[in-house]
Amino acid sequence: MLNRCIELASQLQNRKQRIASIITDKKGRILSFGVNSYTKSHPKMAHYSAKFNDFNKIYLHSEMDSLVKLNQQGHSIYVARVDKRGNPLPCKPCRICALALNDAKIFNIYHT
Repeated sequence: MLNRCIELASQLQNRKQRIASIITDKKGRILSFGVNSYTKSHPKMAHYSAKFNDFNKIYLHSEMDSLVKLNQQGHSIYVARVDKRGNPLPCKPCRICALALNDAKIFNIYHT
């Protein structure tokens, strides 16, 4: 599944950071996916940013984008960041997204 997430992130063009997330159920079926945005936000992102007084991070992160689109309980999340050539780069959810994932009871986090 992490390879599919890397493929999704590789398809993003004209982005400062190419990050994608996929949330799956216990059987590995994709429930939702998300990408980072530097132009969109969401009230959920603003809510969690306010918990850390970090109002600079109100733009939608891929993890939060996939959580917003989720319509049932997720089990695992896969997060991938790639360079312009599609090579995986290190990443992990920021503390804001980590708290949101914890509140959503998604404890299985896999990342590049």
